[in-house]
Amino acid sequence: MSHVLRGASKDGSIRIFVADTTSLVEEARSYHHTSPVVSAAFGRVLTATSIMGIMMKGDKDKLTVIVKGNGPIGSLTAVSDSKGTVKGYPFNPVVNIPLRPDGKLDVGSAVGSEGVLSVIKDLGMKEPYNGQFELVNGEIAEDLTAYFAYSEQQPSAVALGVLVDVDYSIKAAGGFIVQLMPDAKEESIETLEKNLSSISSISHIIEEGATTDEILNIIMKDLDPVVYDKIDIKYLCDCSRERIEQALISLGNKEIEDIIIEDEKAEIICHFCNKKYHFDKEELKGLIE
Repeated sequence: MSHVLRGASKDGSIRIFVADTTSLVEEARSYHHTSPVVSAAFGRVLTATSIMGIMMKGDKDKLTVIVKGNGPIGSLTAVSDSKGTVKGYPFNPVVNIPLRPDGKLDVGSAVGSEGVLSVIKDLGMKEPYNGQFELVNGEIAEDLTAYFAYSEQQPSAVALGVLVDVDYSIKAAGGFIVQLMPDAKEESIETLEKNLSSISSISHIIEEGATTDEILNIIMKDLDPVVYDKIDIKYLCDCSRERIEQALISLGNKEIEDIIIEDEKAEIICHFCNKKYHFDKEELKGLIE
């Protein structure tokens, strides 16, 4: 089961979130039939959004992350909450571009290095918080590190990875976000930096069988880590026929009448899970009534 491990240094000056999202990203891939490079990019966004959702406190808090670059993917959207559910969709699920010179999937080129990362937090206030920052390189982790530093003034280290198997399934996926609190001591920061430099690839570590507890202990070595809890996370689309009906009704009577005249039926596909909803002529008339 995909999950996020939440912990901190004993003095509370460094907080950490470590996620294994292998099963979650595989489920998302099966919904959207993504090509390998899109699976890698989309999986990174889903992993980060899952962790950021867990960071929120309110039961009804919602978080949306949108990565919109100038690459062939177009945009990647993910929505999460504080309870561990996430959903999302890539604008273009099938992109095929050459591998990088080192043989790895070229996520940066698929996303594009020019564009914007947007974070929208609906915390039940009058207006949702909307933060934006220009993409650094389209690799997602570095883009989020810059976003946290400049848009939220929160020094952070972000690592995200997705390993795609030869049959296009997800072999391993996960990531971590480590954040410094204002009272973090210089010696603790130096220790953390040393520990982080020892980690080469988060997805390979997960593939090799490392648990989130073991990864947390590697990152927080000599910092007296404390584990608070482990939160199960899952890919969950909350679409339903009733919600699709409400969406159609919101178009207005004239729009529905035009659909009846032109097509005599409607097929609505959910962005998040690709489920199809069919409405025949009589059902559309019923919506008008």
